[in-house]
Amino acid sequence: MNEGTSGFLKNYASIIRLLLGITIGTFLGLFLGKQVEVIKPIGDIFLNLLFTAVIPLIFFAIASSIANIDRSKKMGKVMLVMIFVFLGTVLISAILTIFTVWIFPLPQNIETAANVVEEVHSASFGEQATSLLTVNEFSELLSRKSMLAFIIFSLFIGFATLRSGQVAEPFKKFLIAGDEVMKQFLIMIMKLAPIGLGAYFAYQVGVFGPQLFGTYGHSMAIYYGFCTFYFIVFFTLYAFIAGGIPGVKIFWRNNIVPTFTAVSTCSSVATIPANLAAARAMKIPEHISNLVIPLGAPLHKDGSSVSSIIKIAAVFAIMGKDFMDPGTILMALGITIIVSMVEGGIPNGGYIGEILVMTVYGFPVEMLPVVMIIGTLVDPMATVLNATGDTVSAMLVTRFTEGKNWLKTAI
Repeated sequence: MNEGTSGFLKNYASIIRLLLGITIGTFLGLFLGKQVEVIKPIGDIFLNLLFTAVIPLIFFAIASSIANIDRSKKMGKVMLVMIFVFLGTVLISAILTIFTVWIFPLPQNIETAANVVEEVHSASFGEQATSLLTVNEFSELLSRKSMLAFIIFSLFIGFATLRSGQVAEPFKKFLIAGDEVMKQFLIMIMKLAPIGLGAYFAYQVGVFGPQLFGTYGHSMAIYYGFCTFYFIVFFTLYAFIAGGIPGVKIFWRNNIVPTFTAVSTCSSVATIPANLAAARAMKIPEHISNLVIPLGAPLHKDGSSVSSIIKIAAVFAIMGKDFMDPGTILMALGITIIVSMVEGGIPNGGYIGEILVMTVYGFPVEMLPVVMIIGTLVDPMATVLNATGDTVSAMLVTRFTEGKNWLKTAI
């Protein structure tokens, strides 16, 4: 086995194991039918471990990241423009995905025995926002049902630590250590994912029947079709806005290596060196590329934005609910932005976003494996959009900070 093949298998080992577990679970569900319910507790154990890890994991990841910001680096024009570019492209990709799902709706033909635990939409918008963003008892923060409120709490703890200066150094070290411990804990739990999700998928196929594949197949068709369109058309549009026709040419000429790096490594972080090299070839100033690309790896995720919408739409379809309700769509856009920010610094962070989806919409935990499996199947294409979107974003930041003639001057 040559080095390239060995490296590819190493990078995709976790996905291959997970898909193998799901495949075995599928056959068990098809052959055993409802008798497969006997192995459902295996899946329940895995999900319970994941649920118990998520709250401390999010706290340490967010609080430590904020607490360790270098206060000597002022947020200048480049940082401000970068934030608007990141948010803008994430929202554009999410809104376009919603439009695509509206044109090609997912089939709602699966009858589930599970009932929605909490009907979020029964309250007024104000009451709904209050319950999602705040709690009136500290102990309620520790429930995954209050995850949005807990994220806000973690942000404030991070900023409070940052403001406390030198006196908070011991607490800052505690946050850093806790972050590393919880990351390792999650990695250990995810070793069980092929068994846990395989068992749960067997249960779903056995109980809901082969019609479950219709939702998965439809979701994958929409996702890969839309992402290919977005990758070619909208990245070209962004490059044109940044530098006109020369911008389009220089972007695509130098985006080949980052694209294949993203596919082969399935990691935005691992694509940073290729992106930085591409940025130099694209004539992007180093003070911009050295800021935008490293921060873009964890914070800017167009591919994850698309998958977030697809996952939410898939669960709504399975539950027989209307995804096109305006309140649902606004909530989906908010979740997409939060997921893009939170998941980047956490191993298997997409799963944390998926738990957030379950929490906000009040769906039963039986639906969590659905979004986790979709997340696994779309991961390679999501990584391509997440990673290569950082270089075209750096071009946009350069355009809005250096002027429209930046590329002509550089060349």
